[in-house]
Formats: sequence, C-alpha cells, structure tokens
Amino acid sequence: MTTTVSADGAYIAMNRFRVKTGSEAAFEAVWLNRDVHLRHEPGFVTFRLLRGPTLADHTLYLSHTVWESERAFVDWTRSQAFRDAHKDAGRNTSLYLGGPHFEGFTTLQVVDR
Repeated sequence: MTTTVSADGAYIAMNRFRVKTGSEAAFEAVWLNRDVHLRHEPGFVTFRLLRGPTLADHTLYLSHTVWESERAFVDWTRSQAFRDAHKDAGRNTSLYLGGPHFEGFTTLQVVDR
C-alpha cells in the first residue's frame, strides 16, 4: 500500500454549536431541510454536518467545510450567496447555548490511503 503525504493548502472552516438538550431534532431539521448552494461556489470542496457528544446541558455539533484556499472561503463570506445563506441565522438562537464558535485552519499535511 502506498501512502501519499502532501500539503494541499486547503482551508477548513468549522463552526461549533452547543445545542441545548432537547433541541437536537429542531436543530437538525433546520440544517437538513435548508437549501444548499455551496456546491456552486468557486473554491468549495465539501461540507459535512457532524453530531458530537451529548453532555448534561447540550449536544455538540460541527459544520465543517473544506475550501481550495483561505481566499476562496473569504471571498464566499463576502458574497451575496453567503448573506442569503445566513439571513435567518438569528431566528434559531433559542436552540443554542451561546452563539456558534468559528475555527479556521490551513491544511499543512494530508495523508491519503
């Protein structure tokens, strides 16, 4: 088996959501039933919505997007498509403990199968 190790310069943008216990189904419905336009954005690679551990007062969720570069991500955040995608974000604040927590990362190494 050959292992390929490289640095592709991809940018990973993540938001952590602490969803109040009992609000998981409503949170998932918001995300799973929304219109997704990302696949048409320049530099977009992939999106994942992840459910993490459940603690006493919340369940952790993560939105995870991969972009070809940080520039592609930043360009998207300045676009009308971004504003349209986030126009109703404040409507669901009752589902969260605090707001989303953003984390951005530049890829330094990729190891593929």
